Amino acid sequence: MYYLIEETLKKVSREDLKGTDKQFVAVLSSEEWKNNKDSFEMGMDIEPDLSEIFLTKAEVNYDSLTGTFSIPDRKCPSDDDLKFAFVLDEKGIVFIDDTGAASEIVNGVIRTKKWKLPSLERFLYDFLDQIVKDDLRLMEKYESELDSMEQAIIDGDENLPSGRLNDIRNDIRYLRIHYEQLMDLAAEFEENENGFFKYENLRFFRLFINRAERLHEASMSLRDYTMQLRDLYKAHLDIKQNRIMTVLTVVTTIFMPLTLIAGWYGMNFHFMPELNWKWSYPVVIILSIAIAVGSLLFFKKKKWL
Repeated sequence: MYYLIEETLKKVSREDLKGTDKQFVAVLSSEEWKNNKDSFEMGMDIEPDLSEIFLTKAEVNYDSLTGTFSIPDRKCPSDDDLKFAFVLDEKGIVFIDDTGAASEIVNGVIRTKKWKLPSLERFLYDFLDQIVKDDLRLMEKYESELDSMEQAIIDGDENLPSGRLNDIRNDIRYLRIHYEQLMDLAAEFEENENGFFKYENLRFFRLFINRAERLHEASMSLRDYTMQLRDLYKAHLDIKQNRIMTVLTVVTTIFMPLTLIAGWYGMNFHFMPELNWKWSYPVVIILSIAIAVGSLLFFKKKKWL
């Protein structure tokens, strides 16, 4: 697909790009790029292996700027990324994509944007902005879910999905790394080493860097929040275990003298005087009850129960 950057992106044929001084956007498969790359005259003979893309980055070359996008799926950031490459110069940009991800983002720009002063820089800003457009809402969703987990921990809910907490922390980690890479990419654009961009339009890249920084800070805060919840959950588990150990200790302490009495009178020596005394059995019962009640009252007074 080929577009001219006008008031919006205008879809054209490949032949329409010839003989025009307007900047363009092209989205090609790796096979289409291989067959048509010479017609763009970008001075860069690359055949990217889309399966070997792992980062979002930009690299400055002598007469072009190349790079790759590795975009986490917002529905599950820890799954496989959406990957494609790009090549650009002062005439326009070509996305090399076999997944359809670049086309979807470009179509999003077409649906939502119209420009009074169209330019390649403004398109790149809107393209990058389209990638992160719903991320603030995603951060709010994660925060709301973490708030619910915190309340469940405070309420003593024993069925807290600790696995989900780990999933959220992993998702946020992937997004945080992605924002760092996007900031580096936009900073490379803003550097404008090859002079492909107009000086007055470099502000668009600074605007995007500022937005990516805010999202990065939000992801850092959420990461800290997940760590706090993990520590809080562990503390509540420790408290619960301590209570169980306290109860077991109290029960053991109460039954220790009773065990001594049972062991003592279980020896059955022939000349034990209590064996022939008719009140021995009720006295032992009363003594055992008194020991148990006295121990409980003592523990209550010491606030060990």
